[in-house]
Amino acid sequence: MSKVCSVCGKHPVAGRNVSHSHRVTNRVYKPNVQKVTIKVDGHVAKANVCTKCMKAGKVQRG
Repeated sequence: MSKVCSVCGKHPVAGRNVSHSHRVTNRVYKPNVQKVTIKVDGHVAKANVCTKCMKAGKVQRG
């Protein structure tokens, strides 16, 4: 499943883990994207939507 929100466009971003001794390793921050059924212009469709958009009410569940 694609980790990109179809509403806000949120996607994985790169970052770094930094330990207490300052050893640095690369990591990826992934958004919490769910495949949900939503209503778009009166039609029902499945879309990948992040949980922040669902909680904010940016999509209407179908």
